[in-house]
Amino acid sequence: MIDFWQHIYEKFDPVAFHIFGFGVHWYGIMYVLALLTALWFAEFIVKKDSLPITKQELEAYFVYAEIGVILGARIGYILFYDTHTTYYLTHPWQIFNPFMNGVFVGIRGMSYHGAVIGFLIGTFLYSKRYKKNFWFILDIVAVSVPIGYIFGRIGNFLNQELVGRATDVPWGIYVNGVLRHPSQLYEAFLEGFLIFIILFWYRKKKHFDGELILLYGFLYGLFRFIAEFFRAPDIQLGFICCGWMTMGQILSTIMMIVSIIFYIYFWKKFKLGGSNG
Repeated sequence: MIDFWQHIYEKFDPVAFHIFGFGVHWYGIMYVLALLTALWFAEFIVKKDSLPITKQELEAYFVYAEIGVILGARIGYILFYDTHTTYYLTHPWQIFNPFMNGVFVGIRGMSYHGAVIGFLIGTFLYSKRYKKNFWFILDIVAVSVPIGYIFGRIGNFLNQELVGRATDVPWGIYVNGVLRHPSQLYEAFLEGFLIFIILFWYRKKKHFDGELILLYGFLYGLFRFIAEFFRAPDIQLGFICCGWMTMGQILSTIMMIVSIIFYIYFWKKFKLGGSNG
């Protein structure tokens, strides 16, 4: 059983099936499942907790959020990780070009931290158009997104990308002949399942709108920082600082700091009887 697990990549095709000559990857399937699961759970939370937002309004919001996530994730990757940033900035029509030398390869290279920025912009635009409390909406997302995130990281695992660092642990996975940590699954547990359990339990104890999303921001940054010690640094960047810190850890540190600053600000307003609506 251990031997089968360690060599699973040699027995598994990341392409689930073909349609009209195009390969449909397991990663794409997992991405769709992530979105649908997050939406379903958001609707469940709204109904269970009797939150003041309709199903139609929530579905409209997810359109804004998803567009923001896709744009932010791709542009964020180009700005934070890609070594051809200047090329893409001067040839923006190539950012979402799924073909390379006439061959369909899909859109590769997405940044989670970029997705967060795009998602926040999408949420802001939605809240202004539909006259909704920006922080109230984000709190719904904070509880529902981690469940979908689990599918996203499983998708990374099935797509054989974002691989872990070399290791000798018995549950490691061979990638091109090197035994590596299945870091994508570590992230699915830490940044998805564990955050979900914490926020789902805490959601009815929150003191102000925005508390859940700020806790999510801090927890994600913390767990991502930890997971990066098991994940191989991006080959085109390597270690960014001090001989051990990756780009993911730098961005996660910023995420934690920003979350702490906003949390302190809103906590003081809450204690003074203010509102962040």
